[in-house]
Amino acid sequence: MLVLLGGGVVANVILAKTKGFGGGTLMINIGWGLAVFAGVIVSYASGAHLNPAVTLGLVASGAQDFGNAAMGTTVAVSVVSVLAYISAQLVGAIIGAVVMWLGYKQHFDAEPDAATKLGVFSTGPAIRSYGWNLVTEIIGTFVLVFVVIGFGRNGDGGGLAALGALPVALLVIGIGASLGGPTGYAINPARDLGPRIAHFFLPIKGKGGSDWSYSWVPVVGPIIGGVLAGVASTALLPILG
Repeated sequence: MLVLLGGGVVANVILAKTKGFGGGTLMINIGWGLAVFAGVIVSYASGAHLNPAVTLGLVASGAQDFGNAAMGTTVAVSVVSVLAYISAQLVGAIIGAVVMWLGYKQHFDAEPDAATKLGVFSTGPAIRSYGWNLVTEIIGTFVLVFVVIGFGRNGDGGGLAALGALPVALLVIGIGASLGGPTGYAINPARDLGPRIAHFFLPIKGKGGSDWSYSWVPVVGPIIGGVLAGVASTALLPILG
C-alpha cells in the first residue's frame, strides 16, 4: 500500500500525459505522507512496520517485542523476527511497485525519458555525491525514527503500535518538504530497493538502467540513521519513557 500510493503519486506528477503532470514536489510530499498513512492503517497488526530503518531503530532503542499487544499479535524481538519483518517489507515494496506500474502502464510507454521512468520507482540525487547523499539520508531517517519513537513513547503502550497514522503521515510530509531536496528522501531501504528491483525485471518500454551504482546509498544511509536514532532515543527521550 505504501509503495503503490507513494510511487503512484510520483508517476502522476512526472510521467507523460497523466492528469497530475507537473503537480510539483509538494504534491509528491503530500502523496507520500498519505501513502504512509494508508500503510500504517493496514499494517496495524504488525505494529505498523513499513520500514527496515524503523524496525532496526526500535531494536536499537531496546524494544523487546514487535506487533500489537491489543490484538494479540506480538512477537519477541530476535534475529528471526527482524529478518522476517524486513523480508516482508521488501517483498511488499516489490509487489506495490509492480501494481503501480500496471496502473500507469500506458504512461510509462508514452514517457520518452528513461531517467524519469526510474525516478518513479526509486530515488536519485539532485547532485551526485555519494558521501553527501549518504549524509542526507542519514539525517532524514534519523529524524523519522527519532520522532516515531517519541510518538510511541507518548502513546498508550509505549510502542510503535500505539501511535496514530496521522502524526507519522505529517512527519513524512515535513521531512520531504524540509530535507527531501538533495536525494528525494528514501528514508526507507525497502521503499527504494524493492521498487528498484521491480524496475530491473519489469518489461518497461525504454527503461534504461536501474542505477545500481547509487542503490546502496538509500539502503545504507537509512539503516545508519535509524540505528543512530534508536540509540540516541535511550538517552535523549527518557522523559517520555
